[in-house]
Amino acid sequence: MNTDQLKSFIQVAENLNFARAAEILNITQSAVSRQIHSLEDELGTRLLHRTTRTVTLTPAGISFLEDAKNVVGRLDAASRKIQRRQSSGIQILTIGCTDEAILDLLCKVLKSCRAQIPELYPFLKVIPHRSILGLFYQGEIDLLFGFQDDIPLKNDIIYQELFRIPLCCIVPDTHPYAGRTELAKEELYLENIVVCNSYAVPFKAAEMQNRIAQHIPPESTYICDNLQALLTLVRAGYGCSILPQMHFISSDIRVIPITGNEPLSYGIFYRKNAVSPLLKKFISIMATTSFQ
Repeated sequence: MNTDQLKSFIQVAENLNFARAAEILNITQSAVSRQIHSLEDELGTRLLHRTTRTVTLTPAGISFLEDAKNVVGRLDAASRKIQRRQSSGIQILTIGCTDEAILDLLCKVLKSCRAQIPELYPFLKVIPHRSILGLFYQGEIDLLFGFQDDIPLKNDIIYQELFRIPLCCIVPDTHPYAGRTELAKEELYLENIVVCNSYAVPFKAAEMQNRIAQHIPPESTYICDNLQALLTLVRAGYGCSILPQMHFISSDIRVIPITGNEPLSYGIFYRKNAVSPLLKKFISIMATTSFQ
C-alpha cells in the first residue's frame, strides 16, 4: 500500500468520478483505475461499485475512507514539518544523558547556545545507561554525557573531560556524621550500608559500596536495584551509601567527601567521524562554561 493508491481512492471516493479524480491528481484516468484496483487487491475487498454511469462506495469503502484520509493527512503534515525545518535552517543536535543529574548543568550551556547558535535545535534524550549506549554506538546520539569509567571507548569515540566529581558518603541529615566535612571509608564499617545494583550508579561508586559491604554483617546491608530506591532508604535512615557528589541529592541528605579517593572524571563522548561544525561550536561553548 502506498500514498498514490490512497490519494487516488480518496479523490474517487469524494468526487465519485474517475475523470474528475484524474484531473485533480494530474494523472490519466487509467492510472487512477490501476491504483484503485491494486489497492483493492491488496486489501482483498471491493471499495467501490462501478457501473458505466455511476461510482458508489461499498460499506468497506465507506469505512476505509476516513482511515485513508487520516494516513495521508499525517504524512502530509510530517512532510510539511520537515520542509519548514529545512527552510528555516534548523540544525538538530541529539544530546544523551543517563540520568537527570546533568540537566541543571546542561541548562547553562543551552542558555549560551540560544544566543550564540540560534539555529540549534537541541533534542535531549534521558535514557537508562544500557539503552542509551546502544543508541550512541549506532549513531543516533551526537553527544553523550557520562563518567569516563562507565562508557567503553571504541576506536572512533572521543572523550573530553568537563570536571571531576568526588566520591561521597551520603547520610540522612539526622545522622551523627551529618556535620562532618570528610570521612574515611573505614569509618563506615560500623554503619549500615545501602548497596545499589544498577547501571545508574557509576562503576567506581558501586565498587566502593561493595568493598564497604564486605566489612559489614549481611543483616546491616540493604540491597536495592535502582537509584531512587537507594536514596529513599538512606533518607529513611536505613543506612549510608556512596555516590558521586551530584545535584540529585535531596535536601534531607548530607553529602560528605570520602578521603583518599581520586575524583571521578565526568565529561562528554562523541564519535570522531560524526563531528560537524555545529557539534564543534557546541563543544567550544561547553568548554568555556563554568559548572561550579
